[in-house]
Amino acid sequence: MPKVLTDRQEIREWAEARGGNPVLMETPEGTGTRTVLQLTFGQYELNADGNEGPDRIDGFQLVSWDEWFAALDEAGLAIDVSDDPAGGNEAEFTFVPRD
Repeated sequence: MPKVLTDRQEIREWAEARGGNPVLMETPEGTGTRTVLQLTFGQYELNADGNEGPDRIDGFQLVSWDEWFAALDEAGLAIDVSDDPAGGNEAEFTFVPRD
């Protein structure tokens, strides 16, 4: 069953229970940059060959939870997770606007 998480402690506990870590990435946008939020589960995203490139300045970077939550708040987002006990420790989520 889907569940929208906005509480920082709930989000962190959900991610960490699945081996998740907070990451941010700066991408060019017009004359500036924008911050892309993500959660990484395992090291694949950080070590993948496609992690860096002209559209990904320095690629994904591990950050503190405080820094990640500040970016989440600035973007006005929450995360929608599948919290089905039958699904085990699935790490599927999407970012959604906060209501």
